[in-house]
Amino acid sequence: PDLSSGYVELYDGKSLDGWTPRGGHCKFEASSQAIIGTCVPDSPSTYLSTLKDDYTDFVFTCEFKWEVDGNTGVMFRARSRQENGKEIVFGPQAEMEAFSKKRYWSGGIYGQSCGGWIYPMWLDAHKEVRNAMRKDDWNRITIKARGKVVKTWLNGLPAAHWETDEYRSGFFSLQIHAGKAGKVHFRNIKVKELHGATR
Repeated sequence: PDLSSGYVELYDGKSLDGWTPRGGHCKFEASSQAIIGTCVPDSPSTYLSTLKDDYTDFVFTCEFKWEVDGNTGVMFRARSRQENGKEIVFGPQAEMEAFSKKRYWSGGIYGQSCGGWIYPMWLDAHKEVRNAMRKDDWNRITIKARGKVVKTWLNGLPAAHWETDEYRSGFFSLQIHAGKAGKVHFRNIKVKELHGATR
């Protein structure tokens, strides 16, 4: 998708206004150009989520870079529920998988707390995008959702193509996964809402 015009910046460069953490107590901080998420041992996975929770059709894009390798991702059309006194964030996630796993499924779609992998990146057709990740540099994930059709791109290369009738609206979240380590920078976080007929 064209990323040059019509977008709203979701990060103001100085604060986490418009965002709230959900599900855990991993740390997020505003640091000039980027939001930095840091794993906190013994915390559940934590999702820095937009306060706006009714995004339907959109193009979302952001850049991310690992400072300390770990699992991360962008939830979209996400929701939350209470379970045994805890908040559970669930829904589709554009996965950004830790390099340590050595399978490079970033750009695929994972059903967070709703069934696991929806669109893994294991086909021969995904070979190019599996090789697109840059370990010590910025990487761009782009998600387009219109009606039931969801597509993702990783560093400009087509990744997932999925259709869903179940997940049609919700919020965005930046994930820091539960674990012992992990530190991720997120920048150029923006969205363009799409209006008109959906298909």
